[in-house]
Amino acid sequence: MVPKYKRILLKLSGEALAGDQKFGLNPDVISMVVDQLVKVHQMGVEIALVIGGGNFWRGRQGTNMDRTTADQMGMLATVMNSLAMMDAIEKKGIPTRVQTALNMVSVAEPYVLRKALRHFEKGRIVILACGTGNPYCSTDTAAAQRACEIDADVLLMAKNVDGIYDSDPLQNPSAKKYETLTFGEIVNKGLKAMDVTAATMCMENNIPVLAFALGEKDSILRAVCGEKLGTMISN
Repeated sequence: MVPKYKRILLKLSGEALAGDQKFGLNPDVISMVVDQLVKVHQMGVEIALVIGGGNFWRGRQGTNMDRTTADQMGMLATVMNSLAMMDAIEKKGIPTRVQTALNMVSVAEPYVLRKALRHFEKGRIVILACGTGNPYCSTDTAAAQRACEIDADVLLMAKNVDGIYDSDPLQNPSAKKYETLTFGEIVNKGLKAMDVTAATMCMENNIPVLAFALGEKDSILRAVCGEKLGTMISN
């Protein structure tokens, strides 16, 4: 297999890492993801990861908690996921660095763009935690922003469904799957596949986005090699 992209940003949802148990970390899912990342890394592809935190904390979880506080708790959840992923990758012999948008130098490096780029040069995988470091910003927005900053060739969004549909395929068996979309269509149709801020950012910086199912066999590897799967969003 030959990679289509030289540098990727892979966005993983926290819920995906929980697998069927819906909470916490599923070792089988993490192992499946890491095995593919190892193969992609061995192809010479530079890899950055952004991981959500929904397997530990999502939104206000039914409480009337202050939004800023709840979002900060979510940022901390992404750090737990990032450290777990770092540990699993390094057990496979690939050096990995976690960089955080919030300052926690006893745990990980602060996010510095030039340092992240230097890690790529050294053959390291970079995991970017804490979202953008700001409340009211989703990890989709963080993934889009980091993809623009590192000049990624593509933003890969690994989801629980195999692409983007005109309605929820879990609720509507007749939902229609889109093979391709433009960023304008994402916004105008009100599709919930990625938030408007993230879509706009990728549109303005011409970063294509591929939304696909994490659970399909070798889906990350196949996406990196340009195989047709999921839904491609572009200008």
